[in-house]
Amino acid sequence: MTSIECLYPDWPAPVHVKAFTTTRLAGFSRGSYAGLNLASHVKDNRADVDNNRQLVMDQLSLPAEPAWLNQVHGIEVVDAARITLPVTADASCTDQGGVICAVLTADCLPVLICNDQGTKVAAIHAGWRGLQAGIIEATVKFMQEPAENLHVWLGPAIGPDAFEVGEEVRQAFVSEMPETESAFRFHRQGHYLADIYQIARIRLQKINISSVSGGNFCTYTDSARFYSYRRDGDTGRMATLIWMEA
Repeated sequence: MTSIECLYPDWPAPVHVKAFTTTRLAGFSRGSYAGLNLASHVKDNRADVDNNRQLVMDQLSLPAEPAWLNQVHGIEVVDAARITLPVTADASCTDQGGVICAVLTADCLPVLICNDQGTKVAAIHAGWRGLQAGIIEATVKFMQEPAENLHVWLGPAIGPDAFEVGEEVRQAFVSEMPETESAFRFHRQGHYLADIYQIARIRLQKINISSVSGGNFCTYTDSARFYSYRRDGDTGRMATLIWMEA
């Protein structure tokens, strides 16, 4: 079995904070899910998904099973330490060592947060709906930590040259936060190219978080490494995980 390849955040987190995003390389899944699909809610063979998850556990020496979520593009945030079965939420947070916050994505933006001391971490699933509704802000509020103490990493999402949206999406953001207009480029009549990374940075800046890293990927164009729902439709998901060593 080929070794798993991951992306590791380049950010000023304490050394005992561990985090990564998986790629689709390696794994047992086949067909349109080929590779390391970690999502059980798609139509992949469940045994292959279970084997993929076990492969991640073994090769990356995880301290526990990740706290998987049922993601719905909302703004619900949960305590990862209290999850025994997947719950409906789009972000999780923990202040306990050995508890793994996890989100699944295939174009949506995975966002990781930790504090200066490395005593709190969070993982966020930020599709455009959740981003516009305030999932990042809801997670920061849940963490109960001063903004100046927080560090953020933006994981692999659909890039600014591939994320085409309609006028209604642009208006949803700009009507609420006019400064996000700079994140949209006219593409064709009634359609724009949106920079989801820039939107996230603007919203983070708005709540006084200035330590922001990452945001240099494109799941849509990099088919070798990433699943992309926008590109392929029926496809797998990467996982973005974060935890503190106990």
